[in-house]
Amino acid sequence: MGSKIQSFTPREIVSELDRYIVGQKEAKKAVAIALRNRWRRQQVSPQLREEISPKNIILMGPTGCGKTEIARRLAKLAQAPFVKVEATKFTEVGYVGRDVESMVRDLVDVSVKMCKEEAMQFVKEKARGLAEEHILDLLLPSPNKNQGARLHIDNFQEPAVQEPAHIEEETREKLRLMLREGKLNDKEVNVEVSQSGGMPMMHMFGQGVGVEEMASNLQDALQNALGSRKKRRKMKVPEALELLIQEEAHKLIDTDQVNKNAITRAQESGIVFIDEIDKVASAGGGGRGPDVSREGVQRDILPIVEGCNVSTKYGVVNTDHILFIAAGAFHISKPSDLIPELQGRFPIRVELESLKEEDFVRILQEPENSLVKQYSSLMATEEVSLDFTLDGLHAIAKVAATVNSTQENIGARRLYTVMERLLEEESFHAPDQRGKKVVVDESLVASRLSPILQNEDLSKFIL
Repeated sequence: MGSKIQSFTPREIVSELDRYIVGQKEAKKAVAIALRNRWRRQQVSPQLREEISPKNIILMGPTGCGKTEIARRLAKLAQAPFVKVEATKFTEVGYVGRDVESMVRDLVDVSVKMCKEEAMQFVKEKARGLAEEHILDLLLPSPNKNQGARLHIDNFQEPAVQEPAHIEEETREKLRLMLREGKLNDKEVNVEVSQSGGMPMMHMFGQGVGVEEMASNLQDALQNALGSRKKRRKMKVPEALELLIQEEAHKLIDTDQVNKNAITRAQESGIVFIDEIDKVASAGGGGRGPDVSREGVQRDILPIVEGCNVSTKYGVVNTDHILFIAAGAFHISKPSDLIPELQGRFPIRVELESLKEEDFVRILQEPENSLVKQYSSLMATEEVSLDFTLDGLHAIAKVAATVNSTQENIGARRLYTVMERLLEEESFHAPDQRGKKVVVDESLVASRLSPILQNEDLSKFIL
């Protein structure tokens, strides 16, 4: 669970990314090599392992061409902690804005959540057994326990005298069977639930801890001081069972070990995606006026990327082996406008291609979560059937490519605006047209979108 890294080959990684992202072979190849190098690093001797640093990547390309999606899918494939941050949200120390170290703290939070979920999954069966026992205690209190009145259930009556042990056990087993078969789902029970469960407070006022982190730590400290308060709630048996499973699983896992594993995973396999990196590059490298602040942001990001220790509420995290993927459109500036030290920390540069009409057709058809599948599934919930013909898909792609070329190029995101406008009538009237079949062909696309395309002022606002 700690720092074990998946051993996918670069070819397998690219093949997996192809299921969700169309084209961009160079970018896929670069991230696949970066991920494989992490696995290779784990195989070398411990002395050399510390010397091998990740080869960070800059992805250059217009918005909507798949930069973020490539990084996100890569992290999901590797089961690695992943955070996406906007470079423009960070500011030079002394200005209003987020502290650059918060990206590492966010990464650790994601890592802790992942490790906790895995640990809870590991003990889920045991937790379910304990939760069932708790529910049975509520439904059928033991005679020797003073737990108040017994809940009356069909086929079970309050005995006039104390039941022998074996009869009590038989009754309990019958009740357990009914619980598992769902026959008690309509019954209500009173359950004690925790109102708060604080994390251990660490480094509240440690060096380098930002205001957000201090606020979080202060909240945790107050929760610990007040203790975990219990509140009785009446709820249906299935809801109570799920809640008790969660509580029992929390008790069974070793929180300290989970936090330790989470820090290791964040350090060894974490991925930080820094978007809009071009917005903090000084156009032309002049360093005058507002560009001074931009350069300050770069200088603040630099130590994080170079490798430093960051204090978090779970412990100190070293950023030496975190993979950083930066991305930007680089319309006005270029990677060489970044400060030289930062450039040196992103040795791999990949330029992504602008999407063309044929790419849009593939995006509509091929990915597992394609827009055609999304809209068809949404309309199917209202019993309206959408049938997209090939000429219809080509017409949609042509409209998207045309609007991108005449206005701002927002890449594949243009397909969202076109599809929404195209299917607006069906989306609105679907509840009243159950059983209807809509054929989305070239003529439908032309009748719905041609008037907008011909009116240039209108297309700017609508598409």
